[in-house]
Amino acid sequence: MNLASQTPLQRLWPVPMGVHRFARAAEVNPILARVFNVMRVTDPAAQAGAFYASADDLLKRVDVPEFSELLQFIAASLQATAQQANIGVWPEGRHGLQLELTGVWFQIQNGASFHDVHTHGNCSWSGVYYVQVDPPEQRIAQTQFGPLNGATRFYSPLFPLLGGAHMDMGNAWLQNATLDVAPNEGELIVFPAFLPHKAMPYVGERDRIVVSFNAQIHAPSGDQLYRYAGT
Repeated sequence: MNLASQTPLQRLWPVPMGVHRFARAAEVNPILARVFNVMRVTDPAAQAGAFYASADDLLKRVDVPEFSELLQFIAASLQATAQQANIGVWPEGRHGLQLELTGVWFQIQNGASFHDVHTHGNCSWSGVYYVQVDPPEQRIAQTQFGPLNGATRFYSPLFPLLGGAHMDMGNAWLQNATLDVAPNEGELIVFPAFLPHKAMPYVGERDRIVVSFNAQIHAPSGDQLYRYAGT
């Protein structure tokens, strides 16, 4: 890139995220919630408590039409997000990209339980789909947590710099280091797998139920875009 030929301010290396709405959520989500609750109560490895996470093998274990519908929606949303994120990067005429969901699982939480800060490995994209949660007005009316009740918090990749005190008024934009996404039934958030995130504590009349996944996208001829430099 010739910076001299560009505008004076360059905002480089953005973090792409996709937000998608499942049109069939009202019909599909209640069925998925029932299926997941049955799987929880029949799981001999389930531990007592307000938080439960299934194994990431739902592709092999859930065989209902509604789950297939959700997977089709997730795949289409992943494809759209990845294409937009890679505009100008994927070579012209590159076809036959293969999308693979390498893990799909569900989580159920309540009673102020949470999922601490983490990232996902061995994949390029991850996502969270909100199956069930209290309605927005009821959720944020919870006195202990308010609007953060059950939110998904994302952390800027630059967040670790704050701990090293790389901060003055010249780079004050670094203080905007988190993004709190409200959990809305039927919404899917697609994000880069390297992005740190956390499921905030949740208390509600209805359990907070989400489907999470990891995905890889490969080209049949290989994923190398640039030649390796010799040394």
